Amino acid sequence: MNVDPAQIGYAALIIAIPFLGTVLGSLLSLLGKGSGPRWLQQALYGFAGGVMVSASFFSLLMPSLEESNAQLGASLSWIPPVVGFLVGILFLYLLDVLVPHIHPKDSTQEGRSSSMSREGLLFLAMTIHNIPEGLAVGVAIASFLTSGSMSLMSALVIGIGIALQNFPEGLAVALPLREKKGKGKSCLYGILSGVVEPLAAILACLLAAYVEPVLPYALSFAAGAMIYVVVEEMIPSKEEGHSNILVLSFAVGFALMMALDVALG
Repeated sequence: MNVDPAQIGYAALIIAIPFLGTVLGSLLSLLGKGSGPRWLQQALYGFAGGVMVSASFFSLLMPSLEESNAQLGASLSWIPPVVGFLVGILFLYLLDVLVPHIHPKDSTQEGRSSSMSREGLLFLAMTIHNIPEGLAVGVAIASFLTSGSMSLMSALVIGIGIALQNFPEGLAVALPLREKKGKGKSCLYGILSGVVEPLAAILACLLAAYVEPVLPYALSFAAGAMIYVVVEEMIPSKEEGHSNILVLSFAVGFALMMALDVALG
């Protein structure tokens, strides 16, 4: 694969943008007091969920279908998206079952039992959460660099979209920790929760770029992993009750990402 220095620079920028979103969201937690009102936390999760679902469809599954059609023809083009999507779901499910963690909205430990502190378990939860987002950015860059099925602007849109949902995510990690850990440490936890994302992006980019037939599977794999996070974590259960603000903010996130992808991609 021949890549000129300018393309490497673009790739580095796209990888950095989502992490910047996490940093800015975490820094916002330094303002105000307490852990924030419940409606704000619901709005943050709803917006992030809308962005992730929209990005999964418009930025990942559709390019996966297009790439599959070019490689296999129309009659078999459904295979890589379906297989990749289901494997992505299974991958996140296994992480969810095996890795000890707790989510910001819940104090119940999931995964294998562990004596780790609540802060450590929360950090692991957000690490799991950020892996599929990093994969999405990485395979988008690989698609731009190799097959050309995704333009530079489309890959940039995915980076911006992930940054948009990382902004409330960084805040959502830091806010629940402020009362016990203070503003400085809670902000640091929020920032560190996003470190795995650029690492996952680089790994996914290298794999998909140098093994081009894997690209449609990689795109749909990232989509499946992101959808798992949305359904498992961001959509409230019946026990939590219904939330109009979550639904409305979900719609705003979905529409905004769709507009960015269609208008700029």
